[in-house]
Amino acid sequence: MAFTPKFEITPNLTKILMDIEASRQSVEGLPITLRVLESLRESARLIATHYSTQIEGNRLTQEQVDKVVHGGTFPNRERDEREVKNYYVALDFVDLLVKEVKSSITEKSVKTIHGLVMDGKEKPTSYREGQNVIKDSASGGIVYMPPEAEDVPTLMKDLIKWINKEKGVLPIPVVAAVAHYQFATIHPYYDGNGRTARLLTNLILHKSDYGLKGLYSLEEYYARNLQTYYNALTIGESHNYYFGRADCDITKWVEYFCEGMAGAFAGVRAKANESVGQGGRSADQSTLLRELDQRQRQVLSLFKESRFVTTKEIASLIKIHPRSALNLCKKWLDGGFVTQHGTSNKTRKYELADKWVVLIKGE
Repeated sequence: MAFTPKFEITPNLTKILMDIEASRQSVEGLPITLRVLESLRESARLIATHYSTQIEGNRLTQEQVDKVVHGGTFPNRERDEREVKNYYVALDFVDLLVKEVKSSITEKSVKTIHGLVMDGKEKPTSYREGQNVIKDSASGGIVYMPPEAEDVPTLMKDLIKWINKEKGVLPIPVVAAVAHYQFATIHPYYDGNGRTARLLTNLILHKSDYGLKGLYSLEEYYARNLQTYYNALTIGESHNYYFGRADCDITKWVEYFCEGMAGAFAGVRAKANESVGQGGRSADQSTLLRELDQRQRQVLSLFKESRFVTTKEIASLIKIHPRSALNLCKKWLDGGFVTQHGTSNKTRKYELADKWVVLIKGE
């Protein structure tokens, strides 16, 4: 039986969707300098990383997350550090998926997101092979019993099919809300379901022109009042998937989700307007910038300081081995991001290709 969620587009939800659209149109029309845009984007990514991992029990503060992402470390926090690094890398992967010409979302992509969340590796993971149960940490009582493992593959296929089918029919925020809910309901993995659900939400929104230049984070909305987040997800008369949860009305969850989007979008709208008022106005390069991945955006800072850069400098900046930096530069050469000067290891340097020079000028 195909996935058919039950919800209603209420007058309240309609108003919320109109607020989201007003903020989206306002921010998309603002000319923001690359410097301001990159600063706001990186801030949003770090906030998303902090709060999404905090929801799952990560103990690092926002300041510590910032340091870990940029190479710092803290005693006896290896597990927390790994979670943070993995989530940040998964955000990079979502960025890559957003830039793909193909508009559909695939199961393989979702599985790969989960692989990055759990292991930091771009490798699709298999769904759980047994039953898992979500229990209350205090009482030990069962909070939710997901569907049986044998039903998970079909449920996931139906969900992905529904997402791709409804993206051109329903409002995108509603599609994202339903996808988040249903993924968490299916609970296809033993661990990492919440983080993967939130990243899937980002993928749907960003791939459908609701990325808002990458300047917002919904994760903070959930984490600020975690019990409300869990309560909104807990719908149905029974904790068992097969006794009410599978076919319950999720209107309240959809409204909760969209309210968070409206608040986040309004916040970005205010910050963007403020940055323009403080001299951040110039030709908006956000469309061109979206063609670059996170590492390329980081390397732009080197080209701002010098016309030519070396693989050693690139390796040092993005915290990778010089050999890996050399392979990365070969890829960038083929992709037209840089041009090469010199051939030997000692003299080889790279210059930013003409197409991208506008990104480091006129700030």
